Formats: sequence, C-alpha cells, structure tokens
Amino acid sequence: MDDDNHSAAWRHIAATGDATLATACRACLQDLDVDCLGVTLVVGDDLRILGHATDDRAERLEDAQLVAGEGPCTDAYVQRALVEEADLPSAFERWPAFVQTAVEQGMRSAMALPLLVGNLRVGALDLYRAAPGPFTARQKDRALAYARVLALLALDEHPHLLTDEPGPPRPGPQGYPPSVHVAAGILAEKHRLTPDDALARLRAHAFHHNQPLLQTVARVLTHHTLD
Repeated sequence: MDDDNHSAAWRHIAATGDATLATACRACLQDLDVDCLGVTLVVGDDLRILGHATDDRAERLEDAQLVAGEGPCTDAYVQRALVEEADLPSAFERWPAFVQTAVEQGMRSAMALPLLVGNLRVGALDLYRAAPGPFTARQKDRALAYARVLALLALDEHPHLLTDEPGPPRPGPQGYPPSVHVAAGILAEKHRLTPDDALARLRAHAFHHNQPLLQTVARVLTHHTLD
C-alpha cells in the first residue's frame, strides 16, 4: 500500500508539471483536498527557511510557528512523527500563539509530517484545512508518501541540507534565518541583553504587533531599533 501511495503521488506531481518542490506542493494540495500547505526546511537545527507556501495564509502560519516556537511543524520535526489536530481551537493550551494565528487565518484543523531521508531530517510538511475534523486514513497514508517525495525534492533544490551537521535535539523553535541572529545581535549590543533575551524580544515584538518575524527583523537591520 505504501508503494501504491508513493507511485500515486508521483503520478499527481507529473500531471501537475515538472518535479519541483512547488509543483509537488500543488499536487499534494489538490490530491489531499486541503486548503493550504507549507514546507519548512531546517539545516543543522540552526537555520530555518521556507521551502514553499501555497498561499499567503500558509506563509503566515509557517512564520507564526517560527515566531512562537510552537505548533505542529516543530512537533513533527522534533518527534519525527505525524502530528494531527482535528480541532485547532481545542489545542490552545498546547500551542496558544500558533492557534490564535491559525484561527485568524480561518484554519480549523492541521496535520504535519517530518521530511525524512533515512535518518536525516530536512524539515516538515504542514497541511491546513478550514473545516474541523480528523484526516482520513487515506489522507494520512498519501501525505506520508508526499512527505517522502518532498524530502527528496528539497534535497535536490537545497543540497546544503546534506552538508550541515545536525545539533543536539532541543525544545522550542528549530533554527532561524541568519538575518534574525544579526538583528538579535544588534539588540543585544544596544540594550546589553543576552542573545537569547534579544531573540525573545524580537519574537515578542513580532507576535504583539501581529507581523511576520522577518518584517520585524528588517526594521531592526535598517533602523537598529524595534520602535
């Protein structure tokens, strides 16, 4: 059955276009009948990049998990397992900041899967739906097949994912783009903060003002201040 799902995933991708990360995401979106999806890639547990988002809602949800350090993406990546929430509002205690953003974006259920190539973790696939309710067994099996394909396509488009050494597992958000660390360094020097405290201040400001983390970072890099 796994081979059947894997072959079916490849057929849907081929029917959609060339085998790229973006094309595979579109095929997955249509095949699994979800409203939007995002792929986040992680390098050595120290660098997180957006692999692909099918629309602005998915991009906002991926960023929300980076800002908050919580959500199905992080859990699936850390646990190396499928993570599902059939009714996101009921998961508020588990992921308070992420759930707030998800509800604002009109999403009521989510499923995340790690992107694995052997023992190598390269990121996570996040599937979002506007309707509440559990995903079917067919959707889960097919999503696992797409996750295998997406992991390979991610390595093809981002070969540096193979060359960075993974760090030890740790809680919270798994990595930030380099610009985030630069901005945190600016705040740390200006306000005599530790790097972790400066990073926390960046995240708190982005969450409080309901803006993408990289928008907050851009302001710090330009003006050397959050204000």
